[in-house]
Order: sequence, then structure tokens, then C-alpha cells
Amino acid sequence: MGQILPSEHENQLLHALEPAIRNRIQLHLEPVTLKLGSIVCEAGGPLKHAYFPSGAVLSLLTVLENGSAIETANIGREGAFGLFSAMYSRTSFNRCIVQLEGPMRRCPIEVLHTEFRTSEQMRDLFVSYSETLLSQVQQTVACNSMHSIEERICRWLLMMHDRAEGENLPYTHEFLAGMLGANRKSVTLAAQSMQTAGLISYRRGMMQILDRSALEKASCECYAIVRERFDAFLTPPSTAFQGDTKGRKN
Repeated sequence: MGQILPSEHENQLLHALEPAIRNRIQLHLEPVTLKLGSIVCEAGGPLKHAYFPSGAVLSLLTVLENGSAIETANIGREGAFGLFSAMYSRTSFNRCIVQLEGPMRRCPIEVLHTEFRTSEQMRDLFVSYSETLLSQVQQTVACNSMHSIEERICRWLLMMHDRAEGENLPYTHEFLAGMLGANRKSVTLAAQSMQTAGLISYRRGMMQILDRSALEKASCECYAIVRERFDAFLTPPSTAFQGDTKGRKN
């Protein structure tokens, strides 16, 4: 019998757990409905639940002392927010907000912590996901430093389009500027250029993807790299090879 794949509206991380573990966790899951921009947890705040999106997208923001913030990672149905708390720390390092409205469920940290201590499969899966999320953070830092605002917008919109259930994305230029750590004027100019090129349309706080293929070509390499890593994390390698320095060629 072939592998049972998750449905379109199921959290992939939960689905990848062994059936017995998943069934025990299911008993404690509760639905959560939050609006766009709602704060799930503040940086430095205590975490009592882990959140598993199945249609929503969460954004992790690094907050500076002066109050400014920039997105360093986002989480959709492929993962969860709060897994570090199930493994070790009970404090959030980031501000977490809702970036795209949709279904989501949460589970008490204590339930996950108990399963994490006793299940090798869950430990492997959570560590694999956490490592992959960290790689997204690192790629985003490089992207924000080295690539143009237009490339960064393309990368960000592609990531949101992957998780959305249609072509329309409910984002203003101001919201997008906040996510990318850019000024609003530069975002507006870049969006206008993308609209003129036929990649997107924008009207009254709603962006629509018109040419997905062209948007991918206009993006930097960061989108494809991050997507490839997340597509692979559900099957972590069984053996770590020491001394192998081969990697991606630049």
C-alpha cells in the first residue's frame, strides 16, 4: 500500500507523526481563529501552546529595541509555531503574528513535551523541522541584505501564494513594507513596476498574482532554495555523513 498523503487542508507536520502519537495529540487540539495581523505571541512572552496552521500562515518577527520589526520566517501548513517550547525553552524568541487568515489548531505545550520525551520518531521530526525553519531564517537574512526590493517582494508573494487558496492576497504596501523591513515608498515603486510588467495587479489592499511563472523568474534564488528544503524535511536522513563537505555550488 502506498504512503497516505495529507489532505490539502491538513497540517503536514501533524500528519507525519506516527498514528498512535497523532491520535493522542488530536484529543488535545482546539481550533483557533485569528484575524490578519493578530499577535499570537510577543517576543519574550511565555508559550503555553504550539500552533499548527492548516490554512493560516504565521509570521515570525524579530523585534528591535526601538520597536521596529522584520520578518525572519513564516509558517504554513507544513509546520508549527512553538515547537522549541515543546523541546526546551518555554519563551518565544520572536513576535508571532497572523500573516494569512485561515484554519489553525493549537495544542498545550505539556502534551507535546510528554510525547517528545518518549518518542524517537517525534524527536527526529521536530528537530528536522526546526533545522529547516532555521535554514529559512538564514536564507531570509541573506535575502534581505543582498537582493533588490523587487526580488524580495517576488519571493515573499510566492511563499504566500503557495499557502493561499486563491490568487488574491490581502496585503497593503504598508503591511508588505513591514514584513520586508523596507520603506513604504520603495515597496510601492517596486509593486508598480511589477504591475506594469503584468506580474501582479493591486487594488484597494488586495494583490492578485497574474503570472506565476514570470513571478518565479523575477524572484531571487531564495524562494526555490527554501521551498526545496521544506519539501524534503519530512524525510530526515537516517545517517549523518561526517567529513563530506560537498554542497550547493554557487
